[in-house]
Amino acid sequence: MTTSLEPRTALVVGASGITGSAVVDQLSAAGWQVLALARRSGPALPGVRWIQADLRSAADLNRVLASEMPERVFFTAWSRQNSEELNIEVNGGMVRDLLAALAHAPVRHVALVTGLKHYLGPFEAYGQGIMPDTPFSEDEPRLDVANFYYAQEDELFAASARQGFTWSVHRSHTVIGHAVGNLMNMGLTLAAQAALCRNLGMPFVFPGSATQWNGVTDMTDATILAEQMVWAATTTAGANEAFNVVNGDVFRWRAMWPKIAAYFGVEPVGFVDEPRPLEVQMAGMEPVWAELAAAHNLVESDLGRIASWWHTDADLGRNIEVFTDITKSRLAGFTPHHRTIDSFTALFDRYRAEKIIPG
Repeated sequence: MTTSLEPRTALVVGASGITGSAVVDQLSAAGWQVLALARRSGPALPGVRWIQADLRSAADLNRVLASEMPERVFFTAWSRQNSEELNIEVNGGMVRDLLAALAHAPVRHVALVTGLKHYLGPFEAYGQGIMPDTPFSEDEPRLDVANFYYAQEDELFAASARQGFTWSVHRSHTVIGHAVGNLMNMGLTLAAQAALCRNLGMPFVFPGSATQWNGVTDMTDATILAEQMVWAATTTAGANEAFNVVNGDVFRWRAMWPKIAAYFGVEPVGFVDEPRPLEVQMAGMEPVWAELAAAHNLVESDLGRIASWWHTDADLGRNIEVFTDITKSRLAGFTPHHRTIDSFTALFDRYRAEKIIPG
């Protein structure tokens, strides 16, 4: 049952990122008043007001949010650190300080994005030790290892008890969506790889492991993640629950890779003998991209803001099977379904239309 949405005012934290921008787009289209908090302003949209703040500064958050009165909060930001200890300190602290800065506001629900490292462990202990069987389900106990996702959840639960709002946690797999300059952006990274390969007449070589090439996996379209967050924030079924969120289909990269290659008109090459990381394949490509950007009048000539080689290498280089169960949210009433190849091609179409990648 959907609760009353009036007045519908939401704060989106990390509003310029892949997930945050998808949430902003959805809320704006639905007529919400949106406070979009990010390091820099994004596009002008109906009902959207951009707010700049340093999420790592409690004083800055208190300053910019002192007079704001959101009813829903969507927390989609994170800050990568050099150790999990620092990840916990910084990312847990951002959730704590943001929610403390809203103690005066009539917040009714807070939705937090985490991910499948909830089941797999943090970067420092990724895929080590005893892990649950696939598909991962929300009732699995936490791993016996420090994890900034757990720290974020604990800060959320504590603020909920203190301030009286409901919460939801959204555990996504690899998110593909629209953003530039994002730390973890497989969609744009693969598009950049393909564009460079086509420009240089090189084959489009899968960078990852045999396990990922041959195994079953899934992904999360940023739009379906945004839909689930808004659904959970506005329905009683979403209150005080954690939900996995993926497109709904499963696939193998050995079938997906040729489809992506066909879109860009490049020759696909699959796994052979060992991983071939993009950080090695694409080393030294910065001037090539700059020339490509100039030749095609692209809006971004800095390859570092386009491609996150390290993240795609880490994702596709895993030697473990990773996919998740979304039965819980479906039984609760959230039923949207996407086909992952359509998510990729729609994203590539948009990047081409916006002159971020060559046509």
